[in-house]
This record gives sequence, C-alpha cells and structure tokens, in this order.
Amino acid sequence: MKKIYLFTITLLFAGNCAIQAQVEKDDNKKETEITVKDAQGKQVTIDLPEAMTQELDSLMHLYNTKNYLKPDTNCNMPDVNPVYDKAIYMKRLSMLPTVIEMPYNDVVQTFIDRYSGHLRNSVSYMLGAQNFYMPIFEEALDTYGLPLELKYLPVIESALNPCAVSRVGATGLWQFMIKTAKKYGLTVNSLVDERRDPIKSSYAAAHYLSDLYKLYGDWNLVIAAYNCGTDKISKAMHRSKQTDYWQIYPYLPDETKGYVPAFIAANYIMNYYCDHNICPMTSELPEKTDTILVNKDINFEQISHVLGIDIEQIRTLNPQYRHDLVNGSWRPSSLRLPTLMITKFIDNEDSICAYKPAEMASKRTEVEVNNEEPVVTKSRSYSRHKSYSSSSKYTRKKKNKRKHTSKSVTIGDGDTLSEIAEKHNTTVSKLKKLNGIDGSNIRAGKKIKVK
Repeated sequence: MKKIYLFTITLLFAGNCAIQAQVEKDDNKKETEITVKDAQGKQVTIDLPEAMTQELDSLMHLYNTKNYLKPDTNCNMPDVNPVYDKAIYMKRLSMLPTVIEMPYNDVVQTFIDRYSGHLRNSVSYMLGAQNFYMPIFEEALDTYGLPLELKYLPVIESALNPCAVSRVGATGLWQFMIKTAKKYGLTVNSLVDERRDPIKSSYAAAHYLSDLYKLYGDWNLVIAAYNCGTDKISKAMHRSKQTDYWQIYPYLPDETKGYVPAFIAANYIMNYYCDHNICPMTSELPEKTDTILVNKDINFEQISHVLGIDIEQIRTLNPQYRHDLVNGSWRPSSLRLPTLMITKFIDNEDSICAYKPAEMASKRTEVEVNNEEPVVTKSRSYSRHKSYSSSSKYTRKKKNKRKHTSKSVTIGDGDTLSEIAEKHNTTVSKLKKLNGIDGSNIRAGKKIKVK
C-alpha cells in the first residue's frame, strides 16, 4: 500500500520534474570523491564516505543476501531517476518525522542525486537488508533515548554490510575502530571481534552517540564527531570560532564535509525511494534464533557436521568469531543458532566436541623439546666458502623463480571476481591489480591471473 501511495505522489509531481536515466560510468572506475559548490559558487572536491564507494558485488555475496533477499519481480517501475524542483526536496526533508534537523543545500542535493542515481542498485539492496538490522538499531537507540533516525548511520558507514572493513581498519555495521570499540565494552582480540556482532555493536554505538551528545548538545556535531573524532571537531570549532556544523564546515576533514550531508541524503532516500523508481529487494526474514553459552572450545565445522547446519549460516549468525572457533575455554562464550537447533545442540554437545578433536585443535597444549646434541662436521674453509656461495646463488635463483611464477584460470559462465577470489584464496582488489581491471565486469572464456 505504501508503495502504491508513494508512486501516486510521483505521478502528482510529474509536472514539476524531469526524467533522468541512471548514471553509469563508462570506465566503471570506482569514484572516491565528488565535486560540489561552496557558498561562493566555487567548485570544491570532498571525499565520499567509504560505504558509498563499496561495490554492489560484495553485498550480493553475503549469506543473508543470497538466502533471504531477491529482486521484486512485481515491481514494474522504470529504471530512471526523476529529478524534482528544489522546493520538492526541501518539503520532503521537512516532512520527515525526525528530531535531528534535515536542512537542504547544494551539498545535500549532490548526495541525494548520488543515492538516487549511481547508487540506486545499492539502495535497493539496503531497503531489503534493513529488515534484518533496523529493529536491532532501533531497540539499541531507544534504550539510550536517542533519535531513531540515527538508525541510518550504518547506511553511510557500511552500506548495511556486517562484514565491512574500512581502509583504516574500522569494522562492522557501525565501523568501530579498535580503541573506541574497547572503550565501549566490545571484545577485540585474535579470535574474537565483537565489532562484527550486530547486536553488541549497536548498543556500543548507541552508548557512544549518547556520550557525544552530552559533550556537544548538537546532533550535527555528534554525527560529524562519530566520523572523524572529537579532537578534529574541537579543532575546527576553535579555528572557526563557531559551534555550528555548517559554519565550521571549511575546517573539517574532507570526508567529514560530506558525512552530515550524506546522513541527510540517506534519511531522504530510505523514505522517498519510490519517488525515484527504486524497487526494494524483497526479503524473507530468517528463522528465529537464540543463544547458548559455551564453556569449551568448539569449532564451527564440528557443529555443522553433527547438527547438519550450513557452516556459512553459523558464520553469519556468529560473525564475531574470526577463525570459526568459539573460544569457550577462555571464558563462557555465546553461540547463536536457529531456535530449533538449540535443544539439538544441548543434546549432542558431547558428540560435537568428540568429532575430530585432534584435527580441530588450533594449538598444541604440550610439546616435547628436542634435547639431542647437534652434530657439527668440520670442513675445509675453501669448501665451506664455495658451498655457501653456491648455496646462496641457488637460493637466489629459486626465490627469483618462485617470485615470477604466475597462475591463470579461465573465467566460467556466471563467475564473479568475489567467487574467483574466494576459490583461489586471494582478494578482489588483488585480482583487479594483477589483471589491470578497473570495474567488476569480467567475460566468460577469458583467462584471469590469480597468482
């Protein structure tokens, strides 16, 4: 009903808008910055939030996407982006039921155009994926008495990708850095990274945002500080002698200049997507889940084998475990499973732990030290030098040979860079660099280097 209503609004405004086709870059190069006009009409380049440069391919290969999201075949809206008069955008933003102000300006318009044009397919994904995550975000924000529109921060932080890792190491839906994550109670070590846990990270983010508001008392400054940190906001306020985000704007880092406008644009597009002919992916909600505390080290493969559950599903439900290992012997650790599997796990816990325990053990608990005395054979000095020289040449030769060894595979029908990278234990970025690929399009039958 909502979709029909919004589509009707589109028709009512048809007299005030032009139709613009979705923008596609011919060279398929990833854009990391955009150009906007400042108050004097001068062209200024600012960085895009990293999530706005994320490739759709990586989102479409997530477990939840492949199993619970699909294109809406009943949505017949044309794949074109209507462009409206400035007054229409201003009115729509003013009508949003928010506590945080949603003002309009040319920078905000640039980000609205980005979401409704170049990123419309990613928006389609996020509109479907929000059914998995928004209830969690809303509950956490409500617990701390925060405006619920902050639930769209992960849209610009991670594009609702729970596996997102930024170029500087920020991780998860809310893109926590390690220092901030630990400050707000998230465990991060070699085996566990709770920044990837949608529930725990959401409550940590709400707590952090609450503290930022106590510091600034202004939501625009809070959102900006969430992006670049309090030190840079304080420095910008000191240099500008202003306390308003839009007044300290010239003194902010390049990405933070686009962060609040992107947040406003995210609120706009997640509410007015239908007016831009964007069809949300349809979602089936995953089966209900529950957690159980585990006080032993248990590998995901053990659980998968004994309970007959897909190991990818276990990974998706427990993203905080980096190496498929619940480290319960360190401290009681939670394991999330489909509700119907909880009883089955309890009944079969001994069998799970007994499945290939030696092979599943990641570390030895005891080792024997070799106490034999080494046998040293003396040789003539010239022989030793000759041997060393010969060995060095051989080693260098072997290393050089190994260094230039490459491996290629033939691209099959339907293959993607993500699938090829996963199969050959590499990354999409390495494949692109190795083969000089700019975008994500590859052609079946062609050879591609994987090593």
